[in-house]
Amino acid sequence: MGEQWDERDAGVLRLPSGRLVRGRALRRPLDPAAPVPSYGVYLLGRRPPEVSWESHWIRWPDFRLPADRADARAVLRRAWERSARERVEFACGGGRGRTGTALACLAVLDGVPAEQAVAYVRRNYDRHAVETPWQRRYVRGFGAASD
Repeated sequence: MGEQWDERDAGVLRLPSGRLVRGRALRRPLDPAAPVPSYGVYLLGRRPPEVSWESHWIRWPDFRLPADRADARAVLRRAWERSARERVEFACGGGRGRTGTALACLAVLDGVPAEQAVAYVRRNYDRHAVETPWQRRYVRGFGAASD
């Protein structure tokens, strides 16, 4: 693959390592001119619609946390690893709460201290990312959890 996102495109977050990942809202249609991901991680309470690229669904109800945290950690780690060489995207309904939380967890995997990861994502992705107190706690705990 070897194709990366253009960091000037909407929703693209540059992690400290230089990896580029895209966050987006599924409620907004994908721009037909925009590149498609190589791998997508969809954070929804219900199974997402089929896509033409490889994807993984994390059962994650709106305003809540992943139903299976061990699976979520494994998927997020795999997506972070793939983002070094592929276009990886994360998406939920609005592209802020669950997507922002997942991006903050990626920032932790990328070396951002867990207590600074939410601020990093809010500064570099969306100032409203990571919407609930329990999502912020999840990011802090993500840094403390073992692999």
